[in-house]
Amino acid sequence: MSNNKYLYWTTFVAINGGLLFGLNMAGISGAVDMIKGQFSLTDSGLGTVAALLTIGCLVGALFTGNFTEKFGRKKVMITTAVLYIISALGCAVAESATILILFRLLSGLAVGATSVVAPMYISEISPAKSRGRLVSFNQFAITIGIVLAYIFDYLLIGFGNNAWRYMLAIPGIFGVLYLIFLIAKFPESPRWLLAHGQKEEAINVLNRTGGKRLVDEELPEMEKMLLADKSKDRMKFSELFKGKTGKIVLIGTLIAALQQITGINAVIMFSPEIFHAAGSAKGDSMMQAMIVGLVNFLMTIVALWLVDKKGRKTLLLWGAVGMIASLAYLTWEFAKPVQNGIGVLIALLVYISFFAASFAPVMWVIISEIYPNRIKGLAMSFSTAVSWLCTFLTVYFAPVIQGSLGLAYLFGIFGLFSVIAFVFVKIWIPETKGKSLEQIEEELGL
Repeated sequence: MSNNKYLYWTTFVAINGGLLFGLNMAGISGAVDMIKGQFSLTDSGLGTVAALLTIGCLVGALFTGNFTEKFGRKKVMITTAVLYIISALGCAVAESATILILFRLLSGLAVGATSVVAPMYISEISPAKSRGRLVSFNQFAITIGIVLAYIFDYLLIGFGNNAWRYMLAIPGIFGVLYLIFLIAKFPESPRWLLAHGQKEEAINVLNRTGGKRLVDEELPEMEKMLLADKSKDRMKFSELFKGKTGKIVLIGTLIAALQQITGINAVIMFSPEIFHAAGSAKGDSMMQAMIVGLVNFLMTIVALWLVDKKGRKTLLLWGAVGMIASLAYLTWEFAKPVQNGIGVLIALLVYISFFAASFAPVMWVIISEIYPNRIKGLAMSFSTAVSWLCTFLTVYFAPVIQGSLGLAYLFGIFGLFSVIAFVFVKIWIPETKGKSLEQIEEELGL
């Protein structure tokens, strides 16, 4: 297999975790009403069922970094595949809200772990010139998972009161395929192998993914940084928040938090309900939600094309501008007694488009690049866990705010955070386009 083919094959296997991420996050959208009726849930109870997956994500993300350093990236991925399968089957047969919540938490553990290990792994096997695009493929896979979730939900909605069970079982099928891919032919990260005394195997992986040129260019830098890391004491969790390291971790964590509190997962999970509130029939709402998922998917392709050409910071700034404009319109629209359904659809599509072409993939690229190898596991775990905490708060409070204050307030809050995101990116986010991980580390003075 040629270098490029092997690199893309390896990336393809890794991003299957992202596909399952999307399936699990959006799969509940078509099942919300049925679950609410099945278990007689209040708005708060429904928010709990939807959002507790993100608590599992938080826990999974928080501990994954340590596991990836100890056991390797590949073994963590295999574990997540098994969790995806078990959790999907458990959700499908749940006979109470408590059991459903428990398996949603288990699913969340897998999603949280995936959100750390997939971009970490891809960034470590990728040549500098294509790393932004390859890491962004993980977000691309997430959007495919979201589209597929909407399509499956739409196709299954007519299968009676138990249709929600089939909807939540779908990730189990893809989990089996993911597990087979990982076990069949999938290498460990060369940087992890080198750090654990397996130099020959690391060289072999570099050769297969980028050829002799990649070995000649990156292996000396990897060994230099590894030697420097060994001369330092073992990183403690408290050290993440001190000195120059603390500043970089703060930047990575804030961009991870802002990616979520600008509202994306609330829109993804509850888009059928938003369209329903704007006057659409239930079937039409699901169809419109599919359009949202499709636009999310297509605009991520734009990000894949631009991230290594225009740079990370440029995409983030333009993305924030588009999100602010569309959220301002949605705030105005839902402040009126009667909404323009077409206007709501277009504004949501604009919001999704700008988010998908910027914050969605670029946040993962940024945090996989700016953290040096010595702290990468811990730092990515912490930042991703904070991101999931913000996701939980967003998804939990979205139906509560909608029910008590209305959608105008909800979109207004998301718009305010988008303004903050623009200012933050403008001042604090460094440009990392086209630089090796070791070069980025040197420039940041770590």
